[in-house]
Amino acid sequence: MNDEMKSTTIAERVSRRSFLEVGSVALATAAFGGLAAQAQQREDTQKAEGDHSSSNPGQENDVLLHQNPNTNTPPPTDHGDIGPIWYSFDLARKRVEEGGWTHQVTQRELPPSTDLTGVNMRLTAGSFRELHWHTADEWAYMLYGNARVTVLNPDGTVFIDDVGKGDLWYFPAGFPHSIQGLGPDGCEFLLVFDEGLFSEDNTFLISEWVAHTPPEVLSKNSNLGPSDIAKLPKDELYIFPADLPRSLAQDRDAVGGRSVQAAQQYTFKMRAMTPTKKTQGGEVRVVDSHIFSASKHIAAALVTVKPGGMRELHWHPNASEWQFYIAGKGRMTIYMPPGRARTMDFTANDVGFVPAVAGHYIENTGTTDLVFLEMFKADKFEDFSLNNWIRRLPPQMVTSHLNIDEATIRKIPAEKQEVLMR
Repeated sequence: MNDEMKSTTIAERVSRRSFLEVGSVALATAAFGGLAAQAQQREDTQKAEGDHSSSNPGQENDVLLHQNPNTNTPPPTDHGDIGPIWYSFDLARKRVEEGGWTHQVTQRELPPSTDLTGVNMRLTAGSFRELHWHTADEWAYMLYGNARVTVLNPDGTVFIDDVGKGDLWYFPAGFPHSIQGLGPDGCEFLLVFDEGLFSEDNTFLISEWVAHTPPEVLSKNSNLGPSDIAKLPKDELYIFPADLPRSLAQDRDAVGGRSVQAAQQYTFKMRAMTPTKKTQGGEVRVVDSHIFSASKHIAAALVTVKPGGMRELHWHPNASEWQFYIAGKGRMTIYMPPGRARTMDFTANDVGFVPAVAGHYIENTGTTDLVFLEMFKADKFEDFSLNNWIRRLPPQMVTSHLNIDEATIRKIPAEKQEVLMR
């Protein structure tokens, strides 16, 4: 059999998917030319006639198909199964109260996410998320509007501050706190907790505590008379309407002013900070315990990717990644051994998950900026760039692995870019 016949036989036997599993470099090299031509011919035919193999003559959800083209019909490089990596807050049950609403994406909805849980909450102007505390640390990002937050330290000092769109707060586990919507239209925010099975419905509430404490104990503890105790809540308040507060300065003075003011800063202006990295493709703002000391157990990055750009191929060595998509459209492929890869589409209000140390990218597939948060159960933000790794190796070593010459290697960006423009 001559060389041309051998090449044809190989190309017929090796499909685009099975090619990814072939272990022999020699076989892969010989087959590639034939496969590429065959794949291009198939793609041209599919464009003209439609891909019969992936066609569905039965029922389909056209809305979901339109929003998730790479999820429904994945690229040929996808292979195997790596478990769920997507969920949407728009699928989560919304708890609506007088004064606002809340819904959550926990490990129950996204089983691989054992480290972090997300809650999306809305408070109308004046309304409270009542005085409470948690078993988990609380990290928050303001998505809309304005709010006033309070948190008490064990030493009796108190922190009171106002936050707006793009600001953060961080409350350690067990520290009592509150959130109140301000004018003109209250607020909406994302809460992230460092427990996978955390539930916003299972928090310690001041209303429930006093409702379930014997009256004589309340009287002995707080010098309250029977008429005072009769006015106390008999059930949880959770989210409830109230009057707008006085000015921030007046509230601070009312509790004792500087003499009881906490030394620790529990809020941070993330969106207003200078970008940690800015390129032609977009920008990244990283906030971890190095610049926001209160945030000891959650590190985060706010990423903006311009149309045509992408968050470069990378991985995180110290934690899994929990994502929240704020605006735009994107797609992500996650790679894990042995030879597994999964591509998903994302849009605003979606949650993404990347297992610890798994390789991935996020590409802007829309016509407007793609904006999302990356969050980690860690005190420090860390990532590795595939490009940076390749360029830090001796060229001969790279050639041996990837079969590209030194001139081609020099085309690859040498430094970590974070966000690239294709």
